Formats: sequence, structure tokens, C-alpha cells
Amino acid sequence: MGLIGAVWGILGVMFLLSSAVYRLSSAARGAFALSWHCQHWVFLLVVLLFMAYAEGYRAFQQRFSPRVAARAKYLLQHPSFFRVLLAPLFCMGFFHATRKRKITSFSVTAGIILLVVLVRAVSQPWRGIIDLGVVVGLTWGIVSILVFSIQAFTSERFAYAPEVPEEVRD
Repeated sequence: MGLIGAVWGILGVMFLLSSAVYRLSSAARGAFALSWHCQHWVFLLVVLLFMAYAEGYRAFQQRFSPRVAARAKYLLQHPSFFRVLLAPLFCMGFFHATRKRKITSFSVTAGIILLVVLVRAVSQPWRGIIDLGVVVGLTWGIVSILVFSIQAFTSERFAYAPEVPEEVRD
């Protein structure tokens, strides 16, 4: 049951991110149907660099992806029906997590929802440029989840903590 949960957790998170990449790609493609000026190309370069660094490297590679892999490995070793059933949510830290992790997970999710609503109000090609930056960051995240998951399951000691409550650790 633990292996099913761990795989479901990782694949579920990757599917969630991949579906966002798919949806955002169409808006990003729509931006290229318009005529662009110099400021659009400069903005594209800035957004791509910023999102690759801030979202891809800092948020995903340094924080989210190692935690998803660590929590999937924890789930492999400590399965329960509820954790396995909701493995993607478990791996993202929405439950059976430290108080700080739950607050962070819910706060980041709320922030992302707010940003999505705000970016939808932006006109093209600006919206498409922002969406393309998000696609770059999310793609980086998907790849880093895969890499960290492979590391977590092939090495004896994985250096990242699953951030589960102390009193319930087995």
C-alpha cells in the first residue's frame, strides 16, 4: 500500500502541475499571434529569467520538490488508508504536517489563486508573456520533482525532512 501511495502522490502532484502547463500554454501561444514591439521582447526576457530563478529554482528546486519527494518516501514507509487515498495532497503538505508546513501550504495556494485571478485581467500579449514564464517555472518544477523523487527512492538517506508532526512519527 505504501508503494501505491508514494507513486500516486508523486504522479498526482506532477499531473496537477502538468495540467497547469497545458492550460497556460494556450494563452502563451495566443500572445505570439499579436504583433510585438521591443518592450514585449524585453519583458519576455525579464519574465523568463525571473520565473526560471524565482519559481523554478528557488520555489520548486530548493523547497517544494525535495519536500514532495521526502513526504512520498515517508508515505512509502508509513502508509495509512487516508494518506494513500489523498497522497498528492499529503505530498504537498496539506495534512499530517507540522503546523508551520500546513500554514505555508495553504498560504502559498491562496496566493497562487489570487495571482491567477489577477493575471487573467491582464491583456495580451502581456498575459501570454507572464503565462509563458509560469510555464517555464512549472516545467522546471515537474523535472525537479522527478529528479528528487528518484534520489529519494534510490538512496538510503535522503537529506530532506518530510515535515510531519513529531508526536506521530513512527
